[in-house]
Amino acid sequence: MSKRSFRIALGIVAGTLLILIVLAGLFVHRALAYADTRHDGAGKDVEVEITSGMSFPTVASELADKGLIDKPTWFRLFAMWQGETTNVKPGKYEIRDDLAPKEVLAILVKGIKDVTAKVTIPEGKNMLEVFDLIEAAKITHAKDLETLARDKDYLQKHAITGDSVEGYLFPDTYEFRIGDKPRVVLDRLIARHEEVWNQLVVTHPPAALEAKLGWTDRDVLTLASIVEKEAVDPAERPTIAQVFINRLTFPSFKSRRLETDPTIRYGCTVPLQKSPPCQQWDKSGRLHRAQLDDKDNPYNTYQHEGLPPGPISNPGRASMEAALMPDGSDYLFFVAKGKGARNHVFARTYDEHAANVEKYQK
Repeated sequence: MSKRSFRIALGIVAGTLLILIVLAGLFVHRALAYADTRHDGAGKDVEVEITSGMSFPTVASELADKGLIDKPTWFRLFAMWQGETTNVKPGKYEIRDDLAPKEVLAILVKGIKDVTAKVTIPEGKNMLEVFDLIEAAKITHAKDLETLARDKDYLQKHAITGDSVEGYLFPDTYEFRIGDKPRVVLDRLIARHEEVWNQLVVTHPPAALEAKLGWTDRDVLTLASIVEKEAVDPAERPTIAQVFINRLTFPSFKSRRLETDPTIRYGCTVPLQKSPPCQQWDKSGRLHRAQLDDKDNPYNTYQHEGLPPGPISNPGRASMEAALMPDGSDYLFFVAKGKGARNHVFARTYDEHAANVEKYQK
């Protein structure tokens, strides 16, 4: 190549580079100028959620879709120029739609403080009552929690063999972020249950009880859930647990039926499929003959032997411990010592029980 040709080629390359540099400079200048230009909005707050792991191009597209910026590519260039593309914080934001792009970016980089709420779940609530409490605390929607609570894949993940998470939502005080996903909430409650259960079975192994009755851990939990609904005085829990075990094992109690009202109420309120007598029940709390005689309610322990299909509430530590360590007494019956009484009177025979009912209930 001649010197003249080389100079021409070099000039072309240099000229091309100069043009590119000028164009890039103009583009950056326009992007920077764009960042200072207020967006043409109505001045209203717009909610936008930035999730963990969201790429910056996706962030820019989301902002454009929400009407907070109008040039996502320029917004990206400005953020790259500022070195902020990896500094956006996840969260739910409310951003005015008439801000300049640089103001929008500053909000996302600063992030928002999580708004949290505490919710206390008392012992003995069924899962629908638990979900209502969580929704009342504005954490997440009860219906979304219920849908996940009955999801077969979710139950399988947690090795729950029943048709819902009933019994596995440990009663306690929790703090969640407002807007937490249902999975986050249920995972936390179930994890707390597993933690407490594992602590209890170390000191109170269920092997002997399970071998005697042919039960599984879930069966013990089901008994605990019934004890939670029946016991008012904590001191009576081990005795009440023993009464139900005696009804299933004593030769003198031939019906092998637990005969407890809370199981019927549960079968009439929480399962998706409900018998006609359950559908007719007014939920007032008082059971009528139609519900007591209802054989189509699988939770009717007046009509069906043994345990109901699963837990009927979410028991606390004391009721689980009572189910694991009943007191060994030989009672078969109990009745409250008057309306609203905290304590029960226990009996070994039906005649004793009938006399107690006459004395305390009539």
